[in-house]
Amino acid sequence: MLEIRQAAPSDWPAIWPIFQSVVADGATYAYDPDTTSDEALALWMSPAASTFVATHGGAVVGSYFLKPNQPGLGSHVANAAFMVSPAWSGHGAGRAMGEHALRTARARGYEAMQFNFVVSSNERAVSLWKSLGFATIGVIPKAYRHSRLGLVDAYIMHRFLNDILARDEAETV
Repeated sequence: MLEIRQAAPSDWPAIWPIFQSVVADGATYAYDPDTTSDEALALWMSPAASTFVATHGGAVVGSYFLKPNQPGLGSHVANAAFMVSPAWSGHGAGRAMGEHALRTARARGYEAMQFNFVVSSNERAVSLWKSLGFATIGVIPKAYRHSRLGLVDAYIMHRFLNDILARDEAETV
């Protein structure tokens, strides 16, 4: 069974190979494929974010972070980023983390969630976010240098979170 919990600093050695393999592919994240472990640690486990891991049988199979999309007057909108081990791609870890992030964001008082840079050719991610209620609210033309496809668009995706709490309350009745 997949479990999702807050990440501890001791989880970084298990998160790093996932980060490294996802970024090295050059197909989904704008992070430099040559990002070092120390640089990635500062990005992924920043004090400004809450980082979580998805585990199966004690092994880390995915990770995500949750943070305000903007400071101050924009801090009521959450932002998140997700990575799944290539070995676990297509096995539900991304969906489970996405659902967990939506519930966690709502419980923490966020009113919406926005993804600022979803690579348009990442069909699996785009489909997942749409199935979880996100809408594409903007297109950034040719914003991503895909390792195989060249320049592709990036999407800004958004959803409100007010229905998360109502649905969760209805399920507990």
